[in-house]
Amino acid sequence: MPRKRKLLAQLSALQSNSSFPPFDALVNLNTASDGDSAPKSSKYFAVEKKNSSQLEADFFNQPCISLAKSFLGQILVRKLPDGRELWGRIVETEAYLGGEDEASHSKGGKQTQRNAAMFMKPGTLYVYQIYGIYFCVNVSSQGEGAAVLLRSLEPLQGLDAMRELRNASRKGPTKPLKDWQLCNGPSKLCQALGIDKAFDQRDLTQDAAIWMIPGHDLPGEQDVVATTRIGIGNTGEWAQKPLRFYLRGNKFVSVVDKKMEREMAAMGQISCS
Repeated sequence: MPRKRKLLAQLSALQSNSSFPPFDALVNLNTASDGDSAPKSSKYFAVEKKNSSQLEADFFNQPCISLAKSFLGQILVRKLPDGRELWGRIVETEAYLGGEDEASHSKGGKQTQRNAAMFMKPGTLYVYQIYGIYFCVNVSSQGEGAAVLLRSLEPLQGLDAMRELRNASRKGPTKPLKDWQLCNGPSKLCQALGIDKAFDQRDLTQDAAIWMIPGHDLPGEQDVVATTRIGIGNTGEWAQKPLRFYLRGNKFVSVVDKKMEREMAAMGQISCS
């Protein structure tokens, strides 16, 4: 009998043999023998461990302003479902101090379903939507209802993927995005990294799709500009507080405050560029 016909005959015999285990039985081979239907652990379904150098809980457990400054120079890593990793150096942040802060979503200590992440352990992501379209990502800190907004990144790795994600949300014919345009704003940052509401309340120290690692050549105090936050003009004195921080001279920052930089230079805090 030719080899092909012989193999077909063997397959037919197996299919007609009542002793051949049905598909359900094959599935059940992965269940516990004591009747527990929960699948046993398997290396094929294990959660992949992240880089051992990632920033841990102790880093995030600091006061809001301190954390906002400490984020500058650190690297945010986003792992896409296809395995690609997107890296960006944090170059701009804003601090929101909780109940006392009239510009904060948690002003007055009010906790809602929307802002619940702001009251969770330091290092928890708070993602909210604006204009019904865009997203912004924050990280909780010490302090009741306090969190840091990530405003801008300097793209380091995965720029092509960032462009794909940004272009997917743009309408009509558009000019190609330059590197500095990919993440220079909180909503652009979220688009470029594929961050949406599904990331709300995730733990940066535990999540397998997003985390932070230490940056190199972290900035000194003289490299950081402290100025007013963006888009909070109707919050009285809080609109004038210097709670936005960015790396001076970095072209990936969303909004540069030249006046503040000149004032800092006049006081000898930074050198004129």
